[in-house]
Amino acid sequence: MSAPVEFSVWAPLPERVRVEVEGTVHEMRRDDGGWWRTEVEAGPDADYGFLLGDDDGKVYPDPRSRRQPEGVHGLSRRFDPSAHAWGDRAWTGRPLAGGVVYELHVGTFTPEGTLDSAIAKLDHLVDLGVDFVELLPVNGFDGTRNWGYDGVLWYTVQETYGGPAAYQRFVDACHRRGLGVVQDVVYNHLGPSGNYLPLFMPVFSEGGANTWGESVNLSGPDSDEVRRYILDNALMWLRDMHVDGLRLDAVHALVDERATHLLEEMAEEVDRLSAAVGRPLTLIAESDLNDPRMVTPRIAGGTGIHAQWSDDFHHALHATLTGEDQGYYRDFAEAGLGGLAKTLTGAFFHDGAWSSFRRRHHGRPVDTAHLPGWKFLGYLQDHDQIGNRAVGDRISASLSPGLLGVGATLVLASPFTPMLFMGEEWGASTPWQFFTSHTDPEIGRATAEGRKGEFAEHGWDADEVPDPQDPETFRRSTLDWSEPEEEPHDRLLALHRSLLALRRAHPELVDPDLASVEVTWDDADRWLVVHRGTLRVAVNLADQPREVDLDRRVGEVLFCTGELPEVDGETVTLPAESAAVLATR
Repeated sequence: MSAPVEFSVWAPLPERVRVEVEGTVHEMRRDDGGWWRTEVEAGPDADYGFLLGDDDGKVYPDPRSRRQPEGVHGLSRRFDPSAHAWGDRAWTGRPLAGGVVYELHVGTFTPEGTLDSAIAKLDHLVDLGVDFVELLPVNGFDGTRNWGYDGVLWYTVQETYGGPAAYQRFVDACHRRGLGVVQDVVYNHLGPSGNYLPLFMPVFSEGGANTWGESVNLSGPDSDEVRRYILDNALMWLRDMHVDGLRLDAVHALVDERATHLLEEMAEEVDRLSAAVGRPLTLIAESDLNDPRMVTPRIAGGTGIHAQWSDDFHHALHATLTGEDQGYYRDFAEAGLGGLAKTLTGAFFHDGAWSSFRRRHHGRPVDTAHLPGWKFLGYLQDHDQIGNRAVGDRISASLSPGLLGVGATLVLASPFTPMLFMGEEWGASTPWQFFTSHTDPEIGRATAEGRKGEFAEHGWDADEVPDPQDPETFRRSTLDWSEPEEEPHDRLLALHRSLLALRRAHPELVDPDLASVEVTWDDADRWLVVHRGTLRVAVNLADQPREVDLDRRVGEVLFCTGELPEVDGETVTLPAESAAVLATR
């Protein structure tokens, strides 16, 4: 049934804007702020778009479109988020502290690659013992397959995933199972295909650029509404879609010269919304700055972002387990086990120290007396650290089952908020490669050639680097759900389940007090012990048994990755490539 509907769009750049609703074109009126409005009879599922200036009649999608049934180049469709009959009234949310995050990509999580098919796998995550599902970006991108970081319509949900209604069903299903949802969002750049925002607004800053292209206009002329475009989007996910948190992509690429940074403004508005809806809402930054002020409360002079990823912990752990020392792994490999110990007790390795990769000093120390460990996400793998390798190989492709167990133990018994990447819990044999489906042949070719050229510069044969435009690259990256029931995957899955159950059973393993964490190690014998209250997390990285002297008498072996270690008073003998969690007295 049709009813009067106000259509509006912020478009200060064109001299004329019209709206086409169900094939009929209507003139719009502009106010002094650059907003165009008109009232039109329209149905709840009406298709519409905007004509800009006196052009050739091309109709563009709404920058704030909630649905794009024909993709990012097609017409927008009205969508009422309040129409969903939510079943999560009993859900009161949960804080990030003490939780475990599971990162997944909707398109490759299941063979169907949809939000509805992902619902069928949620019981697996509940049985595993995680607390939050973190979705890689789902907003509208060109084509049918993409990591999501080439999005161009931030308010939509990709139609090939099921669209916004399916997204609400997914969040609802997570909440009914006690799982929180974190949505990965990208505010530092826009994708190369289907980005029509520059025709409407000054979305990019003048002369600014970052790794992925032009910088978003956060502090230049006419930037107030650009910031509002971002802030309103963040609030939309949390309010309309009932999401529990946002992961903010590469915030170091947000160039903002204002006295109040966009992140601080966002944190303030999200905290206000949290009070209004009566549940915790969390902002998690991906930041390359190694600046603890990112996660310092606003009252103490920080931005008020609640948590951030800790790439330094990942790099130290990866270098320790694999021996890789190329690129940004060099400093961590040269530091040996002392580098891993430094990150376990202080989150950052580069805390003002020299960074050979950057060829300068980098970062500043974390005040461990005032910043808890849960504010830093620790992980052995994530989408970047797998997918940005030349062939997208997981760490399970090169490590022994023993060392995979050691890595899992160090992550899940760390003082951080642990995060797993989909399939990691069973050592998935499927790679996770870089894939795209740009419909513009030139962009597709440039993407493929750029990818191959990048790795050729580092010694790779270009023919070995998968073509991101090849559909097979995408298909290879899809999880094989028959693996969790097969050897040796079932053993690694059981190990993860045991570790997660151990975290729930022993508060010392979720204690976020970084100042109380101690680490002892021996580089020559390749063993390391993490002190977690009265518990000791002991790992042997060597290919032969190691005798380790502890500081207290061992009372009980609570967990081990393989054969039971031998205990003699304050001494434990660990089998080769193994880990154990020990209660002491």
